Amino acid sequence: MCGINGFSALGGFASGENNRKLIERMNEKIQHRGPDGEGVYLDNDISLGHRRLSIIDLSENGKQPMFNEDKSLCLIFNGEIYNFQELRKGLIRGGHKFVSETDSEVILHLFEEHKEDCVKFLNGIFAFAIWDIKNKELFLARDRIGVKPLYYYFKDNKFIFSSEIKAILEHDIQREIDLDALNHYFRLVYVPAPLTMFKNIYKLPQAHYLKLSLRTPNSELKICKYWDIEDFEEIKSKAEIIEKIQDLMRKSVKGQLISDRPVGIFLSGGIDSTSVLGIAREFKKDRIKTFSVGFDIEDPNNKFNADFNLARETAKFYNTEHRELFVGTRDILNNLEKVIYHLDEPIAEPTQTATFLLSEMAKKEVAVILGGDGGDELFGGYKRYYYSYVLNRYLPITPNFLMTEVYAKFMFQKEMEIEKILSKDINNTLITKKFFREKTKNYRAGITKSFMLTDLNTWLVDESLMRTDKMTMAHGLEQRVPILDHYLVELSSKIPSKYKMLNKNQGKAIFIEAMKQYLPEHVLKSDKKKVWLTPMSEWLRRGLNGFAKEVLSADYCPESKKYFDFNGIQRMFDDHIEKRKYNLSLIWALITFQIWCKKYLII
Repeated sequence: MCGINGFSALGGFASGENNRKLIERMNEKIQHRGPDGEGVYLDNDISLGHRRLSIIDLSENGKQPMFNEDKSLCLIFNGEIYNFQELRKGLIRGGHKFVSETDSEVILHLFEEHKEDCVKFLNGIFAFAIWDIKNKELFLARDRIGVKPLYYYFKDNKFIFSSEIKAILEHDIQREIDLDALNHYFRLVYVPAPLTMFKNIYKLPQAHYLKLSLRTPNSELKICKYWDIEDFEEIKSKAEIIEKIQDLMRKSVKGQLISDRPVGIFLSGGIDSTSVLGIAREFKKDRIKTFSVGFDIEDPNNKFNADFNLARETAKFYNTEHRELFVGTRDILNNLEKVIYHLDEPIAEPTQTATFLLSEMAKKEVAVILGGDGGDELFGGYKRYYYSYVLNRYLPITPNFLMTEVYAKFMFQKEMEIEKILSKDINNTLITKKFFREKTKNYRAGITKSFMLTDLNTWLVDESLMRTDKMTMAHGLEQRVPILDHYLVELSSKIPSKYKMLNKNQGKAIFIEAMKQYLPEHVLKSDKKKVWLTPMSEWLRRGLNGFAKEVLSADYCPESKKYFDFNGIQRMFDDHIEKRKYNLSLIWALITFQIWCKKYLII
């Protein structure tokens, strides 16, 4: 896992030493992603930079930028390829020569053989760039699920890309808020791809590649989707589905345990991370290191620390080397600005600081961490999937506009509340629903699978996975997500919804049955895990009250005054504090935005 940077000379960048200084500044901005080394490549057309986090082949042979045999291709790569050993053997049989044991070098030789189709052979999490020196063509690609981020800027023939926005901002470009993104954010509490909160800076969407030819001064970007969920033909046999889930989960966890550095597991106490731990025990002889976070608050009803306590029991059951962390209001105050800086753009999730600090603790003992992300989205763990399943019985064919309306009821903030805080000149009530009509199109598999796929292509990648990547990589910690192996994702689309949801309180039924041998009784008997709750609502009334009032004032960040009605914000905050109306999501979205705006000096 690493960080990558680059820019072209199309836009009249200074040549020679100035370009070197600029690419080195970009590298310095993302040093946290790759603390083990750096490298640069420059020619008359392009500048490339790399920060290295050594995971596979720790020798100097793994250093990047990396070249093929005749030095005609140059690679910078962030990620892990889990099937690289199998691919490597095939390439060697085909006559390719390797100088390292890395997965990175496999990508180079695959590109020699298959050009842009090389991505179709890769099983992993990745964002990489290949510069074809002879043909002056740049190729960028991002993994199928979107675990690894990749951003780019393209305006006035300037092309810049990076693993993080903060490196792109090292260039002399205008820092301006994208108003479409701003409207999306306050409805979704994240910004959906391809937009970012910065105008003219974009996310390369998951499962896409980008090509840019530098042979002519007025080159155009070509962006193509190389993978999608298309096969919805359902498997009728429940026994066959269970067998396939078990087989793919074992293969995925086994492949993702491969590392030349120590590996641990984030243990939440739920079905998903416990399943990953149970399977990992089959393949690791040494005691596994596990890490959990709880909240420093009086919790007599076990509301906020239920998962934490379950994780403690699970760690004892599996005899892991278990590490625990408690997060309180002082931790939020001391770290929230750093957290939002590392996010690059606002993502409003109150658990963000807990993940940040847990990652910091884990990095002291491991370099790679496995998580349980994706189980709910693939196998129906959220109540909204059950409700959509019930709706699907009565409306097997649903007009697209109605699909979007239903999805908005579950996933969007309420328009009547948004109207109270956004300036009338800024507020656009229709834009996000219009954006999502394409995302919620009625797949022939029905409403429920359409909802799951919409989450997979929006919320999961642009909120959950993006946030997790930034929080872990802030400390040079590589997180892997075995449940989101793309073969499991493809399988999930072929599982009948009736096997996933028994009732509104019991989702993931087929996954639980498949993983039952790895789940201790205390996990199976516990209240079914739905969301990770934080005491942020209570903390805003007490320990964080003064801080929140300051951040939500009109004077905190003068640059944001034109976007908001601060009188409406104050009334919303007061209503929440006095328990007249619960509005944590929008309040936290405002706090996150204000701190981000001030940190990045938006004008």
